[in-house]
Amino acid sequence: MANWNVHQLSEALRSLGWIGHVAGALLVVLQTLFPVVPFVLVAGANVLIFGLWRGFLVNYVFACLGAFIAYYTARNYGRAWVQAKLAKYDFIEQWSGRLERHGLWYIAASRIIPVIPSFGINLGAAVMKVKPRDFVIGTLIGKAPMIFLESVIGHDLFHLGRYKGRLFAALALFFVLLIIGNYYKNKWTKNGSKS
Repeated sequence: MANWNVHQLSEALRSLGWIGHVAGALLVVLQTLFPVVPFVLVAGANVLIFGLWRGFLVNYVFACLGAFIAYYTARNYGRAWVQAKLAKYDFIEQWSGRLERHGLWYIAASRIIPVIPSFGINLGAAVMKVKPRDFVIGTLIGKAPMIFLESVIGHDLFHLGRYKGRLFAALALFFVLLIIGNYYKNKWTKNGSKS
């Protein structure tokens, strides 16, 4: 079903010509701001439209742009709303000081190893003491590997005969990163509940 949806979306966008190409790029921004579908589906549609390397570039640039928009909007206009949304993550408050000192490192690492969803990272960084420079650079560094991985998965799903080995390796790496992220999320949540 996911394959059919991605294929249908990419065909619909491709049929619109250059407008569809622009729409595919803007879908990445919208997905970053309103994550109602998995990013890998949008990434897959774009690699079908643009090809693997240009699709990755579109996914990367526009996902970073969406993250910056979410961060600056939440930081300047929605601080109280964001704090209420993130209240369920007890460990976030205790990390505020660390993020002030080492924000670039933590933002980059949390993008590569998904501890909390990307949307949560954008909002959490906005209400904590993450410097804007650290958020931007950490996002640019950290998003590249995961977006490349998701773009490869999206691409190779539709070219399974040619790239079966690479797809399985990418999926294995993706799941390993999810397991590591889940381990740290559980660890930090437990530590936060004890404090």
